Amino acid sequence: MKKALKIFILIIISLLFIYYLVTLFVPEIIDKDHNKVRQDPPYHVSENARNIYNSLDFISDMHCDALLWKRNLLKDNDFGQVDIPKMLKANIGLQAFTIVTKSPKGQNFDQNSGDSDNISSLYFVQGRPMNSLTKRAISQCKNLYQFAEDSNGNFRVITTSAGFKKYLIEKTNNKDITAGFLGVEGAHALDGKIKNVQVLFDHGVRMMAPTHFFDNKLGGSAHGLNGLGLTDFGKDVIRKMVELNMIIDIAHCSPELIDDIFSMTSGSVVSSHTGVKGTCDNVRNLSDKHIKSIAKSGGLVCIAMFEKAVCGADAEATAKAIKYTADLVGVDHVALGSDFDGSVTTPFDITGLPLILDELIQMNFTEEEIKKIMGDNVKNFMLKNLP
Repeated sequence: MKKALKIFILIIISLLFIYYLVTLFVPEIIDKDHNKVRQDPPYHVSENARNIYNSLDFISDMHCDALLWKRNLLKDNDFGQVDIPKMLKANIGLQAFTIVTKSPKGQNFDQNSGDSDNISSLYFVQGRPMNSLTKRAISQCKNLYQFAEDSNGNFRVITTSAGFKKYLIEKTNNKDITAGFLGVEGAHALDGKIKNVQVLFDHGVRMMAPTHFFDNKLGGSAHGLNGLGLTDFGKDVIRKMVELNMIIDIAHCSPELIDDIFSMTSGSVVSSHTGVKGTCDNVRNLSDKHIKSIAKSGGLVCIAMFEKAVCGADAEATAKAIKYTADLVGVDHVALGSDFDGSVTTPFDITGLPLILDELIQMNFTEEEIKKIMGDNVKNFMLKNLP
């Protein structure tokens, strides 16, 4: 009996040790496989583009999923697309860190069920909480705050308009600082409870998309099965978000759900990472109608940087979508929304943003227009819409 107990204890210890090794090494292997760049830095652009880029006082990107991966964002990693040293190299003023809590197995652009979940296995090998989508979101929020605390003042998390104004003054005098804010990709992260809107807000979340790659309790996804609009619960969530001044992100929403949002609120709406049907016609990209609705709301169309969103594998494809949107509704409503580290292959990492600027120059955008697209539109939007 004692021998059997010793063997049992030895097996448990061995399994725990194996699991510990898994959490140390497997997350990086998965990260490297899911977040690739087509071209490694350094990135070469025209002297004019480099000079204009270096003159910009605020550069921003409205979507990255770096918090999903168990990556040390304080380190200049040789994999992945975003970390804080790379943000500093790229002179980023504000990066949206968006939280993924669930994605379906076999995820695709056309139709997905919410019956399966890829993130459970990812969280298991990362040693993260698995039993609640809200807890998954909170763990990512806490990670970003921890990076800020450990950054020696180089990085901070923005949650209020007053805090943002203070940071902008500091940034004017010190280029060696950068900042981020928190968003949620898919309000299934609420675990079906309206009270969790407040919970996530209290943990720093300032932007949320109702759906991601599958239909949920709020309504239909552009990639889901039913194509429906907002449910009664979804309407309650939108009302609560408006009450809290939480930014509504319509990326991945079904067209009917987008229509329902605009029928409910006159506030500013964004699509944090998108393509447009005018240059790349697929189920998740914005129609001209919805681009115009975003602009009318005072919101932003944030153009993504991966092939399925812009129908091209280079900076030119993103620039074409930017130009189409600017020609349709004006340059004041266009911004960058890369989807870096969102399990996509991008043409470059965040230090390659000057490549987009170079393309914009060739498309005859003025320096003032480029300044707006690369960051000033986001800056002005956040000053108006943060609580």
